[in-house]
Amino acid sequence: MTLHQLASSYNVSKKVMSNWIKPFEDQVGERIGRLYTPKQVETIFEVLGPPPNMD
Repeated sequence: MTLHQLASSYNVSKKVMSNWIKPFEDQVGERIGRLYTPKQVETIFEVLGPPPNMD
């Protein structure tokens, strides 16, 4: 997932999403290019909680 896709799933801007992820950078790890891996996305969902529009 890209930062834009993550931000859209939480209904926030990319800047807000980036700020939310920043304190957990050590847990999440570095993006591969523009993408977060499925494991990184899973970690983001664990630390931030699931997105509100997730089925």
